[in-house]
Amino acid sequence: MHPSNLGYLTKQESIAVLGVDDLLIRSLLDKNQFHDPLDEALNLGISSATWPLFGLLWPSGQRMAERMALRPVTHERILEIGCGLGLSSLIAHRRGANVTASDCHPLTHAFLDENTRLNGLPPMNYRHGLWGTAALREDGMPVLTSAQDEGVSGLFDLIVGSDILYERDDEGTLASFINTHAALVSEIWVVDPNRGNRAAFHKHMARVGFVMQERVLDQAAHDDEAAYKGRMLTYTRG
Repeated sequence: MHPSNLGYLTKQESIAVLGVDDLLIRSLLDKNQFHDPLDEALNLGISSATWPLFGLLWPSGQRMAERMALRPVTHERILEIGCGLGLSSLIAHRRGANVTASDCHPLTHAFLDENTRLNGLPPMNYRHGLWGTAALREDGMPVLTSAQDEGVSGLFDLIVGSDILYERDDEGTLASFINTHAALVSEIWVVDPNRGNRAAFHKHMARVGFVMQERVLDQAAHDDEAAYKGRMLTYTRG
C-alpha cells in the first residue's frame, strides 16, 4: 500500500501476462477510493460511484492483454478505448507497437505515465476518448468542463476495448465512435464479461459494415485465480 498526498491510496503489483514479461502496475488500492476536490471528474459526468473504476485491474482487461501479447508487431495503428490502467496498451507499447490509449477519466493519463515510468518505457500516446455525450453530473447539473487532453483523432487499423459494453446503448453511440476512428479495413476486439448488451452492439456494428466472430472465454477457478465468464468479440471490415 502506498499513501498518496493526492487524497487516495494506491498499490503497486507485478502483473503476469502469459507470453510476455511481468509488468509493474500502480493502481488504486481498492474500489473505495475517491478524490475529486475540484469536481474535475464530476464535471465530466463521472459520478462518485464510478470514479475509482478506471484505476483497478479487471479480469476482462487481463484477457485482452493476453491476446495483445500474441499480436504480431507491425506498422498498424492501434487504439485502446476505455483503457483504464491500460494494461493492453502498455504491453503493446513495450513490444514496439504504434498504440494510443484513451479514456475519459481525468486521472488516467497520470496513471499511464507513472506505469510507463515504472517499467522503464518512454511516454505513451494518450487521448481523451468519450463516446456519445457525457452523463449529467450526479447532482443533475450538466457537464461543466471539457477534458485537459486532446481528443481521439485519426483512423486506426485495430481498436480494442475490454468491458466496454457496461450500459445500454440503444442509439449505437459506441459503434458510431468506433466507426469514426476505424480505418476502412480494420479489426475491432472487445472482451465482454457477459454484460447483456452484446446483441444491440452486434446490430449497430453490422450497420457500419463489421462482421463478427465470438469465442467463449469461460474459465473455472484455479490456484489463486477466480472463475471467469465472458467472450472475445472480433469484428472485421474490409
